[in-house]
Amino acid sequence: MPIEKTDTLVVGAGQAGVAMSEHLTSHGVPHLVLEKNRIAEAWRTGRWDSLVANGPAWHDRFPNLEFTDTDPEAFAGKERIADYFVEYAGRFNAPIRTGVEVTKAERINGTGGFRVETSKGVIEAQRIVAATGAFQHPVIPPLVPEGAEVNQLHSFHYRNPDQLPEGAVLVVGAGSSGAQIADELNRAGRKVYLSVGPHDRPPRMYRGRDFVWWLGVLGLWDQAALEPGKEHVTISVSGAYGGQTMDFRRLAGEGVTLLGLTESYENGTMNFVGDLQDNIAAGDADYLKMLDLADAYVARTGIDLPEEPEARRAFPDPDSLSSPIRALDLGKEGITTILWATGFRQDFSWMQVDAFDGNGRPQHQRGVSAEPGIYFLGLPWQSRRGSTFIWGVWHDAKHVADQIAIQRHYEGYRAPGEA
Repeated sequence: MPIEKTDTLVVGAGQAGVAMSEHLTSHGVPHLVLEKNRIAEAWRTGRWDSLVANGPAWHDRFPNLEFTDTDPEAFAGKERIADYFVEYAGRFNAPIRTGVEVTKAERINGTGGFRVETSKGVIEAQRIVAATGAFQHPVIPPLVPEGAEVNQLHSFHYRNPDQLPEGAVLVVGAGSSGAQIADELNRAGRKVYLSVGPHDRPPRMYRGRDFVWWLGVLGLWDQAALEPGKEHVTISVSGAYGGQTMDFRRLAGEGVTLLGLTESYENGTMNFVGDLQDNIAAGDADYLKMLDLADAYVARTGIDLPEEPEARRAFPDPDSLSSPIRALDLGKEGITTILWATGFRQDFSWMQVDAFDGNGRPQHQRGVSAEPGIYFLGLPWQSRRGSTFIWGVWHDAKHVADQIAIQRHYEGYRAPGEA
């Protein structure tokens, strides 16, 4: 059987892969997109049931297709978002093959290309774009042994409150996922403990405009580099219940018990760092900084947006903040589930190429790898703050496709007299 060949092979058909295919199609680059599951599968099966986008529909989309059945200021549900990418791919007949898993890619010496092994055979490609995204393998810190008498699951596998056994829940991680799940569980009548680490928490809405708009007019989406010390700081924001600012004092006032960063586990007791007050204060400072920047923008431009003094009024400190809990006996508190909202790790083990540093992280410049012919898409901060957002990955894909087109142009050059 002859080996199939293509110019560019895109691995992954989530938002990154669909965007990549669109731009390659625009450049006339022959390509294939391989997806081991369905298009945008993670939106369907890697999210909880009630999840909605963290940005309004007018913003969290690709430039060339609006959500025609969703109010522009509303937050699209996860299934609608997945359907959106399927619809988008159909608009330009994206050459996507689903149910095909890539297991290995290695360079073919002397050809400049790569041999790619898949669950459906071998493909040879001149270029590979790893568009598998930032959320590949859920990470649960090795603190609580598997044999402990408590149910453990990652937010990736959480679906709804009814899925969990009766009892209280400890949610570890207060980024968008952890905060939203803690809120949902508390509204469902569960006793919830929330471990809060360092975080940013922007206002959902200020002076009549969503925070995504403020980041845009203030030029913060295009911030090209991380601030020192911000490499692992999560953002806590929510589109749930019509969109709301994730205020941890409010959650505490509604019944959630706040805890500091999870530190260790021993004999049924979870221990926490004494940093809760510092983490909440830093989140408050980030929130107020955004309000200050917005107010300065209004004063500078004269735009007619209503003042909102209420936005600066804080909820009262709960007991769990003024007197932080450092240790929690899970059994005594009736905690039957630990829900880890502790992020993901990337896995590029299938790529047998020299494109990574000693820690396995891609070495690249705006997605163009140090290894010729290898490209990445969907990485956090790939080119800017917005790189992992729907619209941001579309623009990163355009840049990567442009570089591939430029490379093909040079490769296709023939001097006078050459065959």
